[in-house]
Amino acid sequence: MELRGWDELDIILFSADAYVDHPSFGAAVIGRVLEANGWRVAIVPQPDWHGDFRDFKKLGRPRLFFGIAPGCMDSMVNKYTANRRLRSEDAYSPDGRHDCRPEYPTIVYSRILKQLYPDVPVVLGGIEASLRRLTHYDYWQDQLRPCILCDSGADIIIYGMGEKPIVRLCDELVSGKPIAEIKDIPQTVFLTNKEDIPFGITDDDIVLHSHTACLSNKKFQAENFRHIEEESNKIHAQRLIQEVNGRYAVVNPPYPPMTTAELDASFDLPYTRLPHPKYKNKRIPAYEMIKHSVNIHRGCFGGCAFCTISAHQGKFIVCRSKQSILKEVRQVMQLPDFKGYLSDLGGPSANMYGMEGRNKNLCERCKRPSCIHPQICPNLNTDHSRLLDIYHAVDSLPGIKKSFIGSGVRYDLLLHQSKDEKTNQAARQYTRELITRHVSGRLKVAPEHTCDNVLRLMRKPSFTQFEQFKQIFDQINREQNLRQQIIPYFISSHPGCTEADMAELAVKTKELDFHLEQVQDFTPTPMTVSTETWYTGYDPYTLEPVFSAKTPRDKQAQRQFFFWYKPEERRNIEQALRRIHRPDLIGKLYNNTSFKFKDQSSKFSDHHRTSNNRKNQSSDQRGRNRRQR
Repeated sequence: MELRGWDELDIILFSADAYVDHPSFGAAVIGRVLEANGWRVAIVPQPDWHGDFRDFKKLGRPRLFFGIAPGCMDSMVNKYTANRRLRSEDAYSPDGRHDCRPEYPTIVYSRILKQLYPDVPVVLGGIEASLRRLTHYDYWQDQLRPCILCDSGADIIIYGMGEKPIVRLCDELVSGKPIAEIKDIPQTVFLTNKEDIPFGITDDDIVLHSHTACLSNKKFQAENFRHIEEESNKIHAQRLIQEVNGRYAVVNPPYPPMTTAELDASFDLPYTRLPHPKYKNKRIPAYEMIKHSVNIHRGCFGGCAFCTISAHQGKFIVCRSKQSILKEVRQVMQLPDFKGYLSDLGGPSANMYGMEGRNKNLCERCKRPSCIHPQICPNLNTDHSRLLDIYHAVDSLPGIKKSFIGSGVRYDLLLHQSKDEKTNQAARQYTRELITRHVSGRLKVAPEHTCDNVLRLMRKPSFTQFEQFKQIFDQINREQNLRQQIIPYFISSHPGCTEADMAELAVKTKELDFHLEQVQDFTPTPMTVSTETWYTGYDPYTLEPVFSAKTPRDKQAQRQFFFWYKPEERRNIEQALRRIHRPDLIGKLYNNTSFKFKDQSSKFSDHHRTSNNRKNQSSDQRGRNRRQR
């Protein structure tokens, strides 16, 4: 502040992540956006929340507000496994340390700031607050919690991607409007009394079941969630209103999807792409994973039931321009440790760039949470040509040896037969180029399960499509004399999944010669269809009962089938198969012979086995980053 000649700050942001000045880190994006609009902004990363709170006081009182950016991931997902055990490291902290952030930093930081500066507005953002904007199930507390404004004492939430609402909020505050009177900004949530709701409650609003009603009736919570998800994914959304403890949480509809020019402007800000110098000689695991990657679009229309991307970014794809992408690639090339290899040229999903509805009028009336489930929308343009053009432009840059695709590939888009033969030809070309030019030895895809009933609840395509894609993958590898692996991700204990379903999964993956390690147990996270189904016991869209494995014993009973090939698991698996009346599967797994464990170093198929040197990057961590970044 002294170097810049500032005697006062306009905004002070508190982040629960280490500070990395990179467009993949939310605090950096908001900081740069505010700076570009002329505001004096400072970021305090991972403040000490113990003792005298000196980190919260050292920059004084901001002129406009304090902002809370709790991190790129939900703090509890970041900290604990599905079994509520402490993770091996915090990917967003220096050297992976666990003691740099509290549980629920949004609540902890807000309460401290309100204690120290009760008259200064506190604004919440980031995924933790965004996905807790209404009554939600908290897996770690095992209870429904109200809108996070109630627990934190903060003044307003900016949900989703916050560039546009944060600038509008600053303008309103500078004009002299008190924070309590700012109730008309899209993509914000506030608490108010019934008589102070702008325009009152109208027929255009959706009034949800109250928080108290949801506590007494789980079906009410399920009914609420359908409205919440649908309004998160509509171009012309309705306002949501929920009574909570005598007050009303009001969720204003989101801004329309950003334009390419607006997204370019956000990515083209002067990021250093480096961790703050205070972290010299310290490793920030999440940064190491993405420092040589480039994000080319926002949004995902997959609508996977367990995923939070569409709840936070929306389902409509917003693409960066080729010029903006190439500009960032050239910046990556200037990094001192860059050796010519881009680790990822993708986005929330690898191959949705440039895809949108052909008839925009139909999209404006649509409220489907997924454009590709239960089948691909006939209005969706699935042409991969624009994405291929990006790949070709990047790969032609002098100094780029290879660009890898590390994001999840939607093989259902590759296999889709369009009425337009040009689109089909582009899909075939994309598939071949992906496999021959953009795989770093392993291509990760996410079938998630093999049972069609479970896949339906997951909003994922039939497993037969994965088998079809694998055949294509293997054929192209044989033709090109390549020895590459296809790495499938699977989830156990998802709502609707039974032990018998997991046993079938074990048989099918054995037939494909997979020895699975890239697996994870379903973790309920706020504001997903799967979580609401898991907690309430009802499908929010049909209100039909759905079974979920919940106890540690039931979850382990499902998880063990992933590891049928381990000799120590065989006895328990055989006993389980007899208990669930599926002894017919014993022979399919073990061929009714004594089972000898194959030596992983020599006898496992290199083509299908996940190598042990990737165990340090757990599948849980990569899956969390894929779904929540």
